[in-house]
Amino acid sequence: MTANQSLTERLAWKALEGHHAQIRDLHLRQLFADDPKRGERLTAQGVDIYLDFSKNRITDETVRLLVQLAEEAGLAERINSMFRGEKINVTENRAVLHTALRAPEGARIVVDGENVVPQVHAVLNKMADFCSRVRGGDWKGHTGMPIRNIVNIGIGGSDLGPVMAYEALKHYCDRALTCRFVSNVDGTDFMEATRGLDPAQTLFIVSSKTFTTLETMTNAQSAREWAIERLGGDARAVARHFVAVSTNAAKVAEFGIDTANMFGFWDWVGGRYSMASAIGLSTMLAIGPENFRAMLRGFHQMDEHFRTAPLARNVPVLMGLLGVWYSGFFGAQSVAVLPYEQYLKRFPAYLQQLVMESNGKRVTLDGKQVANDTGLVYWGEPGTNGQHSFYQLIHQGTRLIPCDFIAFGRSLNPLGRHHDVLMSNVFAQTEALAFGKTAEQVKAEGTPDWLVPHRVFEGNRPSNTILAERLTPETLGELVALYEHMVFTQGVIWSVDSFDQWGVELGKVLAQRIIPELESTREPALKHDSSTNNLIRRYRRLTEAP
Repeated sequence: MTANQSLTERLAWKALEGHHAQIRDLHLRQLFADDPKRGERLTAQGVDIYLDFSKNRITDETVRLLVQLAEEAGLAERINSMFRGEKINVTENRAVLHTALRAPEGARIVVDGENVVPQVHAVLNKMADFCSRVRGGDWKGHTGMPIRNIVNIGIGGSDLGPVMAYEALKHYCDRALTCRFVSNVDGTDFMEATRGLDPAQTLFIVSSKTFTTLETMTNAQSAREWAIERLGGDARAVARHFVAVSTNAAKVAEFGIDTANMFGFWDWVGGRYSMASAIGLSTMLAIGPENFRAMLRGFHQMDEHFRTAPLARNVPVLMGLLGVWYSGFFGAQSVAVLPYEQYLKRFPAYLQQLVMESNGKRVTLDGKQVANDTGLVYWGEPGTNGQHSFYQLIHQGTRLIPCDFIAFGRSLNPLGRHHDVLMSNVFAQTEALAFGKTAEQVKAEGTPDWLVPHRVFEGNRPSNTILAERLTPETLGELVALYEHMVFTQGVIWSVDSFDQWGVELGKVLAQRIIPELESTREPALKHDSSTNNLIRRYRRLTEAP
């Protein structure tokens, strides 16, 4: 295989095309009838996470050919390149080492000739010391009162990871601390996040690598004004009520934050892969340093599974290849992620950025147009809520939507028979999606002929079931790393750069041009298209004083 060969020219892809033509109409009913042990055999274990992928429209030959495709794409070597710290983010000439954030002390990972692991643990130790002081009441605000409210200000990966982790691990949080999050530049987000908080007991975490991100710094400036105004007008209060997660010491100091309270990270950590870095400071404050380190252990254990397990038994690889199979050969455009665990209610939103910002690309690593679809749309809600809304479309709609069901054997909040009822729905939904209900079965129930078509379930709707014992900090780390490496697997197969995000830049640049046009006291000379010009003028009229 040549380096310039497109995905659709690979031998395994061509073999998969022929294979798909042979099995595309084969029903899961038949696959299970022909192989009574299928549900036990098509499973894999990654650390504490058990994957049942038997309810997918695949055979052993499908798996073999998909693994062959991964081998032809050089997946194993690309995995090694990432873990070695090579600059696989080619458009930004950067290493991709979120895995270094959870490497144990004593590990050696070299970037530009320097072992970065000691730096990582120095930041972790600094975070732990700070969190212990805040949680223990030793860190005092400007008026001498302890901190009881944490407000994280960030956007994108600086918000989605911390919010998801806080909700996911709320069971382990110090309930004496109130944690809130601000990301949207809409003033409502800030006003609601600070409503009812005592400024004397509120600490803001401003997370921005450059300390120039428009949305984050707009919110941070409002927070600064909010705190100073309510703390006697003394700007020195900023140093006791703000800390920074950033690398721009000059900007941090200019804002009024003591750079001793600045927590750094590195350009080899992408925003959407950064929740295990100092971006997770709010998480550590909420759950404590010990639980945070347990989460890091979970990350690392899944990293090691991904790095060392054979491709055919590698849980992230298998999930990534199944996504390629449905996207490339069945025309699937989205995947539903359905956590049957209320604490994971923000997990689908977190995955949206992780998956779609990573692999929503239209050119390959060498800048050529891709020859196939990339970047599945990820979405979802916790079960059982979704069952009473969008499951209708998944069961009986015209679109094929593969599903990931995530569930746990033990509830963190046992309450009567609740967990048995919850889990019965997990197993029932995957069974119903796979096998459906035939017209004959519907008729046998005494259904009138005219109603039969409405009550038929085609089945043959694919799903994965992901099971773990319970949702702990360690398990959350494993689960997030599982999806991170799934994304990487797909990026390698599609030959796209999963670690840049140029698609978010253009709108941000144009917004900087438009802001002064909106704020100008004189009618600006507009040079946009007719629609944008008209909308700007209409907005200006709407904001004119009556």
